[in-house]
Amino acid sequence: MAQETTRRFFLGAATAAAATRVWGANDRVNVVIVGLGGRGTNHLHIYAKLPEANVVGLCDVDQAARERAQAWLTANTSEKAKEYVDMRDAFADANVEAVSIATPNHWHALAAIWAMKAGKDVYGEKPACYNIYEGQRMIQVARETKRMVQIGSQHRSTPFKMRAMAAVQGGLIGQVYLAKGLCYKRRASIGHADDSPVPPGVNWDLFLGPAPMRPFNRLRFKYNWHWFWDTGNGDIGNQGVHEIGLCRWAMGDPGMPKTAYAQGGKYAYHDDQETPNTLLASYDYGGREVVFEVRGLLTGAEGEPVKRRVAPPAAGAMAPPNTPAPTSITPKNAAPINVMVGNLIYGTEGWAAMSDQGFLAFKGETNELVMEERPEHGPGGDATGLHMQNFLAAVRSRNYHDLHDELGNAYLSASLCHLANISYRTGRKLTIEDGPHFAGDAEAEKLMTRDYRKPYVV
Repeated sequence: MAQETTRRFFLGAATAAAATRVWGANDRVNVVIVGLGGRGTNHLHIYAKLPEANVVGLCDVDQAARERAQAWLTANTSEKAKEYVDMRDAFADANVEAVSIATPNHWHALAAIWAMKAGKDVYGEKPACYNIYEGQRMIQVARETKRMVQIGSQHRSTPFKMRAMAAVQGGLIGQVYLAKGLCYKRRASIGHADDSPVPPGVNWDLFLGPAPMRPFNRLRFKYNWHWFWDTGNGDIGNQGVHEIGLCRWAMGDPGMPKTAYAQGGKYAYHDDQETPNTLLASYDYGGREVVFEVRGLLTGAEGEPVKRRVAPPAAGAMAPPNTPAPTSITPKNAAPINVMVGNLIYGTEGWAAMSDQGFLAFKGETNELVMEERPEHGPGGDATGLHMQNFLAAVRSRNYHDLHDELGNAYLSASLCHLANISYRTGRKLTIEDGPHFAGDAEAEKLMTRDYRKPYVV
C-alpha cells in the first residue's frame, strides 16, 4: 500500500513542486537513465561527461545491466547512483529532475508520460512514440505539465547537417519536390529460438509493460525486440526514423501527408522476425513527396560519385592545344558520398546527397558543385552530446521552442513510420484526414493504437 501511495503522489503533487525550481547558472541537472542496454549505455557515458548533468539514478529491469552501468559509473566518476528496477520508483524520487529514456519503443510514451506527470523533464530516444495515439497523448501531457521533451534525433544538433538544411530551405537547389530517405542497413537473420525460463535478475513483466504477456524468449529481449510488432516498429522505426526526420526537415517540416502507401515484405530469411526487412513507402504532400526505403539485405549504395562530362568542342571548331579527350571527372574537392543510410534531396534547380559522411549539393544540367559540408569530427561523428546539451539548456530556459527536435515535431516524423507500417499491414493506401483519421478504414484506425495490458495503459 505504501508503494502505491508513493506512485499516486508522483502522478500529482510532485509536478507542482518541480515547476517552482529556479535554476542557477552553475546548477547541474540530476538525471536518471531508464533502460541500460546499448543505447542507454551510450546515454550514461555521455551524461557522465557533461558538466551540465549529474547522473543520480540507473533504472533497468535487468539486474546485470544495472550492475554493469554502476561499475562503469563508479570507475569513471568515483560516484555511485541509486538503482531502480521499476521506473515509477525513480520518478517518485524528489532528487531526480530529468529522465533519459532508452527503453524499447513500446515503453517510450508511457515512460515519458509518467515522468512528465511526476514533474520531470524528458529526453527520450527515437521514435518519439510506439504508435500515433501515444504521440498525441504525449503532446497533450507535455503541454499540460509544461515539461521539456527532447527526442533523440541527434542529427538535428549536428552542425554540418544544420548548415546544410538551412541552405536547402533557403533555396540552394530550388524548391524541394522530393526527399528520399534510405535505410540500407545490413541485418542478418535472427534465426529461431524456443521459449525458455526468465533469466535470473530479469523482471519480464516490467519489460513487457504495455505489450501482451508472452513467455520469455531471448529473441524478444535484447535488441531483437525491434523486429516484433509487440515491442518494435521494424527498421523504419529504428534507424529509419532518423532519415525520415531529415526528409521532413529538408521540406520545411510539414505536418501529416495527404496519403501514405507502403509495400514490401520479409524476404530471403525464414526466421522468427515479424517486421519487413524490405519496405518502400511514399507520402504525398500535394505537389511534393517523401519516399523512404528499408533494405536490410545485400545491396549497393545510391548517390554514387557524381560525374560531369567535359563538353567536346562544337562541330567544326578547333580544340585548343593539349585539350584532353572528353571524359568523366569527379567534381573538384568533392569526395564521394555513397548513401547507404542517409538522404537524397531533389529540387527544381538541383539535388543533394547527405549521410554521416557529409553533404554535397549540385546545381543545373552540369551538376555544378555548389555546397560541400563535412562532419567536424570525421564520418560517423556522434552529435548526441550536443543534442543532450540542447535539452539541458531548455530545462533551464523552460522554453520548449529552444529544443532542436521538440516532441511536437518529432511526433510527426515518428508518425510517418507508423503510417508506413499501417499501410503495409493492411495492404492498402491510406487517405489521411484531420485527426489524423483514415476515412472508412476501421482496420487502419485500430492500428493507430493498441490493446494495452493493465496496469500499463497509455
